[in-house]
Amino acid sequence: MTSLKKLLLGEQGLVVIFAVAFAIVAATVPNFLTERNMLGLLQSVVTIGIVACTMMFCLASRDFDLSVGSTVAFSGMIAVMASNATGSIIIGLIAALLCGGAVGLVNGVVIARFRINALITTLATMQIVRGLALIASDGRAVGINDPGFYQLALSKFLGIPSPIWVMAIFFFVFGFVLNRTVFGKNTLAIGGNPEASRLAGVNVSTMRIWIFALQGIVCAVAGVLLASRITSGQPNAATGLELSVISACVLGGVSLAGGRAAMTGVIVGVLIMGIAENVMNLLNIQAFYQYVVRGLILLMAVLLDNLRSAAAGRRS
Repeated sequence: MTSLKKLLLGEQGLVVIFAVAFAIVAATVPNFLTERNMLGLLQSVVTIGIVACTMMFCLASRDFDLSVGSTVAFSGMIAVMASNATGSIIIGLIAALLCGGAVGLVNGVVIARFRINALITTLATMQIVRGLALIASDGRAVGINDPGFYQLALSKFLGIPSPIWVMAIFFFVFGFVLNRTVFGKNTLAIGGNPEASRLAGVNVSTMRIWIFALQGIVCAVAGVLLASRITSGQPNAATGLELSVISACVLGGVSLAGGRAAMTGVIVGVLIMGIAENVMNLLNIQAFYQYVVRGLILLMAVLLDNLRSAAAGRRS
């Protein structure tokens, strides 16, 4: 029983459990292992996967961001509107990155400099940014004028859609940043003990601002790819994304209490979220039940986080 508990709570154990669950699903669900379904599954988790890369840093530093869904929708819509107005996809992309970065910067400054709770701050910006998206579009979807915009999501390299490559690159880059750079080590240090980090010379406030600004920029990238995939800028897109991203991160071993994160775990968490939804679609389970499953996954993620934290406390 003790060894099973260690397997469940350990980082390698999560990968083993995922592999076993994947094998069971592959053996029991028809058409699951087809190339078409595998590529569709990976494409379905692109938005969650990309945003989870920086949500991992937010959670690891004892913060979180509830405005990511609104930022994704707003940035994607701004990209389409700017591209339509100027006739330049590049300008649209730059506009989206600036808007996403601005939202993240505002979150970071309010939380770090004005010391407003991250829950309240990002809950407020979630509403504000979603409202701005609805106002700018008059509550309607914004169509794409330039067919080249579609190629951001439709183009392929080695037979694999470009958004999947982008997600894979983000996984690699942010995994490297977390494990191999001063920025990553400082993030984990802040999450472990902010006051000790400050006394050790880490500028905690500036670090938190950078983390949220980075979160906003990454949300903009996800928003552009999402707008390209759904062929329009949707002010109501990515509703509820924040809960899926947080669930994926916590399932992957990122601690809600801060100070603990691993990119391999986040990747597994993202895939678990995607496979759960994919299997329900293959089995023709109604969308209403999918909300229940997502809620149960979130509860399971929080329960696992509590168990991991308790086990870590006993070991120390």
